[in-house]
Amino acid sequence: MFSRGQLIFALIFFLLFLVGIIWAYKKDKGDNKVLFKGSYKVLLFALFIFLALYGIVKLKHLISP
Repeated sequence: MFSRGQLIFALIFFLLFLVGIIWAYKKDKGDNKVLFKGSYKVLLFALFIFLALYGIVKLKHLISP
């Protein structure tokens, strides 16, 4: 399936990627509170739209055979 070298490369890549993501998160953690203030409202609105569309489709399938 995969050679030993490919598996070692994948493992090293994954670990370095994970370290980079953690480092970037810690670096930006303080700014995120300021820059993304109120972003939960957008997420809730998108979730509401998704659920409304889902409900409309389900209702349409119940009404029409």
